[in-house]
Amino acid sequence: MKKVVKFGGSSLANAEQMKKVADIILSDETRVYVVPSAPGKRFPGDTKVTDMLLEAYAMAAEGKDTAEQLAAIKARYDEIILGLGMDFSLDEDFKEIAAVLKEEPQRDYMASRGEYLNGKVLAAYLNVPFVDAAEVIFFNSEGALNTYKTEKTMAQRLEKLPRAVIPGFYGCGKDGKIKTFSRGGSDVTGSLVAQASRADIYENWTDVSGFLMADPRIVDNPAGIKYITYRELRELSYMGASVLHEDAIFPVRHRGIPINIRNTNRPQDEGTWIVESTCQKPEYVLTGIAGKKGFCTMLITKAMMNAEVGFGRKVLQALEDNHISFEHTPSGIDTMTVVVHEDEFMDKEQAVVSGIHRLAEPDAIEIESGLALIAVVGRGMRSASGTAGKLFSALADANINIRMIDQGSSELNIIIGVEDKDFECAIRAIYNTFVNSDTA
Repeated sequence: MKKVVKFGGSSLANAEQMKKVADIILSDETRVYVVPSAPGKRFPGDTKVTDMLLEAYAMAAEGKDTAEQLAAIKARYDEIILGLGMDFSLDEDFKEIAAVLKEEPQRDYMASRGEYLNGKVLAAYLNVPFVDAAEVIFFNSEGALNTYKTEKTMAQRLEKLPRAVIPGFYGCGKDGKIKTFSRGGSDVTGSLVAQASRADIYENWTDVSGFLMADPRIVDNPAGIKYITYRELRELSYMGASVLHEDAIFPVRHRGIPINIRNTNRPQDEGTWIVESTCQKPEYVLTGIAGKKGFCTMLITKAMMNAEVGFGRKVLQALEDNHISFEHTPSGIDTMTVVVHEDEFMDKEQAVVSGIHRLAEPDAIEIESGLALIAVVGRGMRSASGTAGKLFSALADANINIRMIDQGSSELNIIIGVEDKDFECAIRAIYNTFVNSDTA
């Protein structure tokens, strides 16, 4: 058995949390490769170290002195080192950071130092080798991950190391400079380490005990999810559920490696298992509910649209020409609806409308804003009859008007559109019907 364990910023925010992390790692000898994030907030109102580093970069880019800011960042690490009772120093590392800021400020370099420094501290505390992520993770000239080189290089490196700490969030660009993933990218690093090391399990430790069936800011005490498939997670993550970086799924999915979301502050909790497939029956018909506000729709009407070859392509061409992606395209015999992000579409709407008229020659185009999309996701829906009817009844009973319905043939999810003002009420109505009711 071999496990890769990744710890989030809240799990490594101070010495007390670092001790918890070390206890978790040392309590299981199969936890051999560790991926740390930068120190997060120690208390409400505190500042994450990554944000402090980015502030130092912004100051340097404007030609301002960063000595005071760097001293504050170093103090965060010194506090952790002192709290751990270590004979260890980051003085030389901060001298290097100060030199880079003075000579050639680099945003990605500064953003990555939180993980880099935390990795060095944790490796020293655990007395295991430290592997700089820039030596094993690579990006191509377009800024995308070079998966082949990364997996090959990392596998060769880890093959020689029975244990190691590899900091998250960054790698090496084609130009030899530090390149970062998007925020939350330490999850991706953990997934890449699991893939390259052929791990049996990828444990992702954070400050929650796995995924919840709904947003706790909307639904009071939502039920937890014990098992969720990669496909279900993709649907929920896309619609706003954010415990794991959505790109972290792909490397481990390729190898069939399950992900276990765990809580650093409650290590006894089993958390959520993310798997390719499972015979574990879900407790409820639905696995989860998630959604987003801020969409708008274009209703495109044309008589005999269904008989015109290439009509849909022409409509979408107008969006592509204006660099706008679409979310959904439910259609009828003479109508086609295109759902897009409101903030992405607003400044280009007339250019898109004129483009559709020029390319597709519709009879009319109507635009409406203020749409919220809600994804109702669950592998249990395939074997449960009447799910759609139950869903629509729940919304009708809550006096919520459905403005759009979109369901794929996989029967894994149903997307519904409601007005922004009904968003929270709709999620509560759906949750209460499928989870809290006696007939769930």
